[in-house]
Amino acid sequence: MRKVESAGFQAFAASREAERGEARADELRRQRRAFLLAAVLSLPLLLAMVGHLAGWHGGLFRLLGDGRFQWALATPVQFLAGWQFYRDAYLTLRSRGANMSVLVALGTSAAYGYSVVAVLVGGALAGELYFETSAVLITLILLGKLLEARARGRTSEAIKKLLGLGAKRARVVRGEAELEVPIEAVQVGDLVVVRPGEKIAVDGEVVEGRSSVDESLLTGESLPAAKGPGDPVTGATINGSGSLRFRATRVGADTALAQIIRIVEEAQGSKAPVQRLADVVSATFVPAVVAIALLSLGGWLLAGATFSAALLKLTAVLVIACPCALGLATPTAIMVGTGVGAERGILFKGAEHLEQARSVGVVVLDKTGTLTEGKPEVTDWLPLGEPAPGGEEASALLRLLAVAEAASEHPLAEAIVRFARAQGAAPEGAARADDFEAIPGQGVAARVDGRAVLAGTRRLLEERGVAGEPAEARWAALEAEGKSVLALAVDGEVRALCAVADVVKPSSAEAVRELRELGLRVVMLTGDNRATALAIARQVGLAEEDVRAEVLPAGKAAAVRALREERPAGTRGPGAARPLVAMVGDGVNDAPALAAADLGVALGTGADVAIEAAGVILMRGDLRGVAAAIRLSRATLRKIKQNLFWALAYNALGIPVAALGYLSPILAGAAMALSSVSVVSNASLLRRFDPWGRGSTPVTGGS
Repeated sequence: MRKVESAGFQAFAASREAERGEARADELRRQRRAFLLAAVLSLPLLLAMVGHLAGWHGGLFRLLGDGRFQWALATPVQFLAGWQFYRDAYLTLRSRGANMSVLVALGTSAAYGYSVVAVLVGGALAGELYFETSAVLITLILLGKLLEARARGRTSEAIKKLLGLGAKRARVVRGEAELEVPIEAVQVGDLVVVRPGEKIAVDGEVVEGRSSVDESLLTGESLPAAKGPGDPVTGATINGSGSLRFRATRVGADTALAQIIRIVEEAQGSKAPVQRLADVVSATFVPAVVAIALLSLGGWLLAGATFSAALLKLTAVLVIACPCALGLATPTAIMVGTGVGAERGILFKGAEHLEQARSVGVVVLDKTGTLTEGKPEVTDWLPLGEPAPGGEEASALLRLLAVAEAASEHPLAEAIVRFARAQGAAPEGAARADDFEAIPGQGVAARVDGRAVLAGTRRLLEERGVAGEPAEARWAALEAEGKSVLALAVDGEVRALCAVADVVKPSSAEAVRELRELGLRVVMLTGDNRATALAIARQVGLAEEDVRAEVLPAGKAAAVRALREERPAGTRGPGAARPLVAMVGDGVNDAPALAAADLGVALGTGADVAIEAAGVILMRGDLRGVAAAIRLSRATLRKIKQNLFWALAYNALGIPVAALGYLSPILAGAAMALSSVSVVSNASLLRRFDPWGRGSTPVTGGS
């Protein structure tokens, strides 16, 4: 922190957001005071210049035209209001750099210094005073910095909104009483009560009650999420019509909201690789401009101009060349872009990830939990023979199967019991299976209501002497769809088939389509067998050659590295020399692959280790967010390139115009200030962009 402060900046600990906010407010107040001081003192100097040009020399204009009076007005402007330029120039030169402050300090000091000499020497020089040039120039530049400070404050609206989301107090159960305490007093393990319509104070897990929770402020998802015992809740979300009691699991800086704020802050403060261009240009640009200004001075003197006229040309060159717009081009767009992403459920951990997303050419999707729901569900229930499916017999058969499977801990058994409950055929509390036997990898056997129940694979039926031929055709058809099929045999006869699969998320097919519309290649990566993988691929619209099946968890990273080496033709992102590979996952086993990819994208509903390994987090858990992140990245990079172009073009055109004497220092200062504001305003247009593609406003205009 001392190093940062010695370089001329203010430094604060990451958790002291209030102090950072106060520092931003202090900067705005400081710039406002400096501008007002400069404006008040520069106005008489400007009037003196107008009076001199109009030939008014009597009355008030006699005083205004007095050299010593002008000197008295210009000095506070030069060294009080303009002190920040001298300080910044000194610190920059000390670190062997050069920036706009160097040019401002040189240009205004030249005009001010010449005028002081003219007042002291008198004679012919006394009529050539340029105090108004230096003073008005500083005033205009301070106006630009004031407008920039206000615009930069607006680019942090995303963080301000996030900070405002959190609850200030919480209702916790201590002993037998409910106490309302400050949010800082809530501890992990506390039982927290939230009433209808209240904000949820901290992250936790519901232990009692049912309600719907509006999570749109954090995830951007408009539909409320149903919550009941065992479900997680997130601080700053809004409870619906029910009351909840939940156990606090994360408080303070560990809550999801605090982590989101930290990620957005770090991203807005980071530097994108594209900004290196501006840094390189600025490092060589300022010395070159000083050289051009000196050449201009010498050229005009050789051409016969007076020293004062040549000095004005030098000042104009130095001022018009101030690269402040160049320095603002990238960071303002990055701040707005990351802020827009945070407001819409897309978190970029750093500016480099925001830039990388634009160049993605291949998107690798994990199957389980990413393309699919991540938990098995019953997709088909097919009683065999009469009566027809859906009748009383079908319900009775489902009840027998559910009672037998209720004693098993296998995930497929849990899916079957859930399905039976949903169909109203769940086993009663007293119902249980006798002589229960779990056969690993094959199924279960039990007696239910005195009847022999067998549920499992073909191999289990064969070993127990049950004929499976009557169901063979349907069995094969279901397996061809990539589903896990078990047969229900009652008293030695196959009576029903039950198919279980990890169902595809409703948004997956649309997500794949959107990625392809962006010109990207989409690849699915899974450890499942190839038949199941191809069945899922068909549902989401993937070609067979884009499926990588039977990949062990340890081999996922190697598969991603292989795709990076392939870099197949036709997958180049717009403007990218080498298309990058993005990996999208949500599980612990996806973390190595996320780290191995050029860009890791984690679903916010996934495991913490996956989120930690990724560079982009989709808070909604919606796969369509991958396309949204890429759209936002492309829009942001377009803005950066527009800003860089206009900033460089402005300087390239302005310098020769000033050197040739067609631009006065005052007009140069006004143009320079307006160029900075135009760059910030152009970046701010990103706020109107919706990366999800619903009602987005084009952002193709320049400054």
